[in-house]
Amino acid sequence: KWLAALNGTTAGGGYELALACDEIVLVDDGSSAVSLPEVPLLAVLPGTGGLTRLVDKRMVRRDHADVFATLGEGIKGKRAVDWRLVDAVVPRSKFADAVGERARALAASVTLRKRGPGITLDPVAPVVDGDTLRYRHVTLAVDRARRTAELTVHAPAGGAQPETLAEILSPGAGFWPLRAFRELDDALLRLRFQFEEVGVVTLKTRGDADAVLALDATMERHQDYWFVRETLLLMARTLRRLDMTARSFFAIVDEGSCFCGSLLELALAADRAYMLADDAGAVRVQASVLSAGAFPMAHGQTRLGVRFLHAPARVDEVLARASEAAVGARVAEELGLVTIVADSIDFADEVRVAIEERASLSPDALTGMEANLRFAGPETADAKIFGRLSAWQNWIFIRGNATGEKGALTLYGKPERPQFDWRRT
Repeated sequence: KWLAALNGTTAGGGYELALACDEIVLVDDGSSAVSLPEVPLLAVLPGTGGLTRLVDKRMVRRDHADVFATLGEGIKGKRAVDWRLVDAVVPRSKFADAVGERARALAASVTLRKRGPGITLDPVAPVVDGDTLRYRHVTLAVDRARRTAELTVHAPAGGAQPETLAEILSPGAGFWPLRAFRELDDALLRLRFQFEEVGVVTLKTRGDADAVLALDATMERHQDYWFVRETLLLMARTLRRLDMTARSFFAIVDEGSCFCGSLLELALAADRAYMLADDAGAVRVQASVLSAGAFPMAHGQTRLGVRFLHAPARVDEVLARASEAAVGARVAEELGLVTIVADSIDFADEVRVAIEERASLSPDALTGMEANLRFAGPETADAKIFGRLSAWQNWIFIRGNATGEKGALTLYGKPERPQFDWRRT
């Protein structure tokens, strides 16, 4: 739980920190206020989530929020409470005691979960060979010239997988689901910040699909145990990071792939999935017991649910198949699990052309498009803030009205008044 104790005027980013908390207490001294002054003073929106947290999280009435967000000096005292901008205002003489009392009440409301002794997380730093990063279970290979990258996740080694709690805990931080998804998380972050020019990422998997499915079944059986619960939560968070990464993702389901169970989520998270229709029928995909809801997206929906918004019953059909067997390309296409199916003659060219075409498009346009398409269905505050808004709100910051020669951000603090281009974007 988080308590924001505002002992003075709290504006802009400071008030956004307060909005992220569970409760907000403002000192009542006749001058201290809360404000989001970006619209009237800087010609930009409050940073990602400010307005959304007002109306979605704190449930401030939209007309009140409209006045508040256009009032540079902000709102204080009783009106701040009445408009739900803060939870309480307290005189300065009683402020410290009131904050302490509310903090203790918040702490008492927390239900503590049983935890084990903990494990030591070893480093996941990759071996770097030029533009190729090799982890234990993940490989990221970047092609700077083509502005593409290949991200491959390797399944655990075949054979018997951990089944009991003792066997799960035995590898510690080396437990495959924990280690592999920590590596995937690290690779996504490096992709974001070290390879900014990459526009298209192909997602691949390699290894024993049965090993992945066996581990999924084990984690489902022991999901209430603290270590398994925390591992599942980390996997879910990593997959949400993939959802929210501003890159085009194409899943390549080809020979040697193991898009099954928890790794099927990678294909479902991708913007497109290309699957090889091989003569032997060895290329297959399969859901698992974890596909039903262990890895929710930011808006609380499963990736299967988002895929089949038009036909919700299809989700149950896919999950029913999970208890039977993996499916080949044609059935996967019929079920709607993949985008394009091609035989061995056309597959490589189909994928190559798609990647080249995608890489040629405007990265900004793709970022906005992907963020809007990925989070179909009912929205939550999280989906708005971390999904859609973070993708496109910075357009406002680079428009001339804000950062141009006569923009409000450029001239802020100077005697000149900004000059606006009144055209709407």
